[in-house]
Amino acid sequence: MHDDDLIARAKTWLAEDPDADTREELGKLIDAGDVTELAERFRGTLQFGTAGLRGELGAGPMRMNRAVVIRAAAGLAAYLKQQGHTDGVVVIGYDARHKSADFARDTAAVMTGAGLRAAVLPRPLPTPVLAFAIRHLGAIAGVEVTASHNPPRDNGYKVYLGDGSQIVPPADAEIAAQIEAIGSLHDVPRREDGWEILDDAVLDAYLARTDAVLSPGSPRTARTVYTAMHGVGKDVLLAAFARAGFPAPVLVAEQAEPDPDFPTVAFPNPEEPGAMDLAFARARATDPDLIIANDPDADRCAVAVKAEGDWRMLRGDEVGSLLAAHLVRRGARGTFAESIVSSSLLGRIAEKAGLPYEETLTGFKWIARVEGLRYGYEEALGYCVDPDGVRDKDGITAALLITELASELKEEGRDLLDLLDDLAVEHGLHATDQLSVRVEDLTVIADAMRRLREQPPTELAGLAVTKAEDLTEGTELLPPTDGLRYTLDGARVIVRPSGTEPKLKCYLEVVVPVAAHADLPAARARAAETLATIKRDLSAAAGI
Repeated sequence: MHDDDLIARAKTWLAEDPDADTREELGKLIDAGDVTELAERFRGTLQFGTAGLRGELGAGPMRMNRAVVIRAAAGLAAYLKQQGHTDGVVVIGYDARHKSADFARDTAAVMTGAGLRAAVLPRPLPTPVLAFAIRHLGAIAGVEVTASHNPPRDNGYKVYLGDGSQIVPPADAEIAAQIEAIGSLHDVPRREDGWEILDDAVLDAYLARTDAVLSPGSPRTARTVYTAMHGVGKDVLLAAFARAGFPAPVLVAEQAEPDPDFPTVAFPNPEEPGAMDLAFARARATDPDLIIANDPDADRCAVAVKAEGDWRMLRGDEVGSLLAAHLVRRGARGTFAESIVSSSLLGRIAEKAGLPYEETLTGFKWIARVEGLRYGYEEALGYCVDPDGVRDKDGITAALLITELASELKEEGRDLLDLLDDLAVEHGLHATDQLSVRVEDLTVIADAMRRLREQPPTELAGLAVTKAEDLTEGTELLPPTDGLRYTLDGARVIVRPSGTEPKLKCYLEVVVPVAAHADLPAARARAAETLATIKRDLSAAAGI
């Protein structure tokens, strides 16, 4: 784009921008003639996809701001009316990030201006409360303003339809087309009143529904340390735990209250190095049975346990398998489902229990759509343990269920690690790891994917690649997605770009047969060595 055209486009955007903060920011860039930064802001538009919108806050069409959100809301309203929803309520939730409340209000104003009804949750609340509210209120759609566990500079916009699950193709493309068709922002009708701000009745109904997660009369003795990771989970989780009769969690005080700057962590994601350090310190001081962490919008749940005298995080796959085993032991019926990047152990557990099992593409937008779903999980700390209540991952109900399991094991003089050992002996040791590369330049990811497609590895860690699949073509059971899957003799590797962050993610799994508990240390050592070698060989093959 020519410099003069760039400045002209920026001035047009400035004239429409309803936010004093981003107007000031953009005005300074125009006055300074900073064409490099302006080109970055105006090289396209933030793309609306199956994850909705997510990006860095700031002025211009390539950033998250009120102008972009108003267009997104107008596109969603037009799509809903195109689908025949001339009336109906759109329920809107938001987290405690910078601008989240503004984006929620703008969405309500646009929906009301379009002739639909809007209902906004009473304050920043966990994403699963919004997912619950959609079906509870009989809404035609839902919007959650959140960037989940992204860095503080980001925000996002997640869209659900009336079935309570997130959008999937072709709805995303159809909404994107409606957004694209919007002309001037001044032409988008907005009403600054006329929408409903919900009271606590919807939260009370969500909390009442959490009763369905636990077994009546089950032990409730496990003691926890809890961190909200500077997010919105604390009050709802504490209320749910009190309702269930668990001991009150000990809080990580420094991270208990919402803070959009996330001052104590580099990334507000329990999976990231250092994010759990304060929780570990609190646990060393108070000696609980387990640590529970939510991410900032509380749809994910992390668990840490004491191992060999100190604390360690359980992998998402470990928690996923523990919850599955617990539900099987309780006699749960229905389909168990997971995404393709999660451990194949779930399939073994379901098969032995005589339960249906399905694999889906990555993301709860797919897992939640599995017919007859009873339990679904994804290795990225996401668990759906009550699909009739919340058709999405829910870090509050998952925390309740894992604490119930820890309580039952405690009564038997055992812990979560003992149950993991039992599962390894019963089904084989399923060891997982991840090679995750965060990039500044997205071409690094494209180059790595192209390199692997053009020269797929024939062996990794000395194990022959018995099957190499390019998932862009889809399979008999899966729609197309940008990913590669390698089946090895006793291992599996999946490579895909992240849908929400500038990361290339490689998911590794090694399965080692185990004859008896005494063989577990040797099996773990062998699995760890194989995973490390696969990681090294895959890095070389991908050029990362």
